[in-house]
Parts: sequence; C-alpha cells; structure tokens
Amino acid sequence: MSLLRTYPFLIPVLVMLLSEIAKMLTEHRRTGTWHNGIFRTGGMPSSHSAFVTSLLIVVERSRGFDSVDFALAFTLAAVVWYDAISLRREVGLQAEMLNKLQHFTHLRTRIGHSLKEVLAGIVFGTVITYAGIALSRMTV
Repeated sequence: MSLLRTYPFLIPVLVMLLSEIAKMLTEHRRTGTWHNGIFRTGGMPSSHSAFVTSLLIVVERSRGFDSVDFALAFTLAAVVWYDAISLRREVGLQAEMLNKLQHFTHLRTRIGHSLKEVLAGIVFGTVITYAGIALSRMTV
C-alpha cells in the first residue's frame, strides 16, 4: 500500500515544502536574491494557500463533499485565504509606513500576500495535490 494512500496528510505537507521551494526560486528569479529563508511569510506562491487548498482537496477525496470534515477544511481554507489577502497584507503595509515614519527598518513588511500570490498558491496546491493523488494510486 502506498505511503501517500495510507497517510493522505503527507500530500499537503509535501505541497507546503514544494511551495516554499518554489517561493525561494521565484524570489531569486525575480530579484536575483534568495527569499529570506524557508517558511517565511509573503512571496509567490502563498504556501499557506497551497497547503490549505491541498488539505481541502484531500479531505474532499477521502471524506466527501458533504461531510463535516470538508466543511471544517473549507472554513479553515477560507479564513487562511482571507487572512493572507487582507489582514496580514494590511499589517505589512502598516509596518512599511512605520518604517518610513520612524526611520528604522526592523519591522518586516512582507507579511501578507497579494491576490495574485494567493491565487498562485491555490493553483499550485491543486496541481501538486492531484499529482500526489495520482501517484498514490499508481504505486502498490
């Protein structure tokens, strides 16, 4: 029996790790410098969005669309998506303004995500999750 089939939560974890690697590569390609380490906030794609999207798909495939588990996973995903686009992004903009007003730069400004980064995370999570599901069916 496949490890991914036995432990379906491994797929979202794998999605999270791969999205962090993709984020680092995207940052390097865009700016010529590496993203400030793995598991840092901000950047393209949103690894949080990729993770909760993957979790949502795995729960739907294992428990069904009409299950309480799916409803909980969907609610979690919606909160994470909303938080990344609005609340955390707003905090980052405020940190940016405080840095300018106070003439110091120790407040991190890349806390949230743009809509584009969240949508990229959702697409990334979806594609990698379905690839993981397909792999789990192919292996014995």
